[in-house]
Amino acid sequence: MIPRRLKREAGRYALIDGIPFQVPVDSRRMQALMAGFPIDAAKANELLPGDELHPARLLRHAILMVTVVNYQDTDIGKYIEYSIAIACTHGSRPAPPLAPFALQRLFDFGQYVVDLPVSTEISVKGGKGIWGMPKHRANLDFKVDDRTVSSQYDDEGELGTWVEIDRPGGLKLPLRMGAANFCSFRGMLMKSYVYFQGKGTFAFGPRARARLEIGSLPRLQPLKGLGIGKKPIFTGFIPEAKGVLDDHFESWFLSSAQPPPYPPEGFESVIDLGLGQEWLPPPSAKH
Repeated sequence: MIPRRLKREAGRYALIDGIPFQVPVDSRRMQALMAGFPIDAAKANELLPGDELHPARLLRHAILMVTVVNYQDTDIGKYIEYSIAIACTHGSRPAPPLAPFALQRLFDFGQYVVDLPVSTEISVKGGKGIWGMPKHRANLDFKVDDRTVSSQYDDEGELGTWVEIDRPGGLKLPLRMGAANFCSFRGMLMKSYVYFQGKGTFAFGPRARARLEIGSLPRLQPLKGLGIGKKPIFTGFIPEAKGVLDDHFESWFLSSAQPPPYPPEGFESVIDLGLGQEWLPPPSAKH
């Protein structure tokens, strides 16, 4: 699954924007929770930038993907990453329902990341400045007990989102997969690649149980217009895994029929950031 090019880089070093990396850029130990919720496909399409991203549909619905990763051992320290995204395809026209999930390469399947809070400054500087991910520092946690896994995201005392899943039962299944993230930054659509290996438990349909709450944080209010279903399509918990973030990425200009009404976020948002690995206090907003 991991490209041979990345394996050949093993043991080498890079210094990008002042951030020291030992390549490939990997996480040697991490945990993750995942939940997919049905959303209105037409409303989801309104949140996707440009003309070549389209919601990936099951039948009538698109999917809101909530993925929280607790990175426990990386070159840039420990941090939590809280991804809120829309499953999508990339191309000149929308894909037929269901087809992208079976033929991912053919339809350039991935997810468009709407928001991506993280724990540390260095993760923002690298993730946004290099790969164009919409990272920003926030109050995050990752809680695991015998029955549930949950994570909360606050920003300056306001609730962003809270997600909790019932831990799926059954045997741990081996997981070897790659995924594509689409993000918008500097007026461009940027595509990056990640690869994971580990074991996890998953639940689908009626067996999947999860709760998602979106708070009052202004940047997340557009999500409330997506008609998010209360019952998840699937859930997953990966108690231990490792992963690689590809140092190869792609980008395209985002164009529109009219000139953009305001300048897109650019390098000014990351250029003065440092390499801090300190976390903000845990989230405390009520949910």
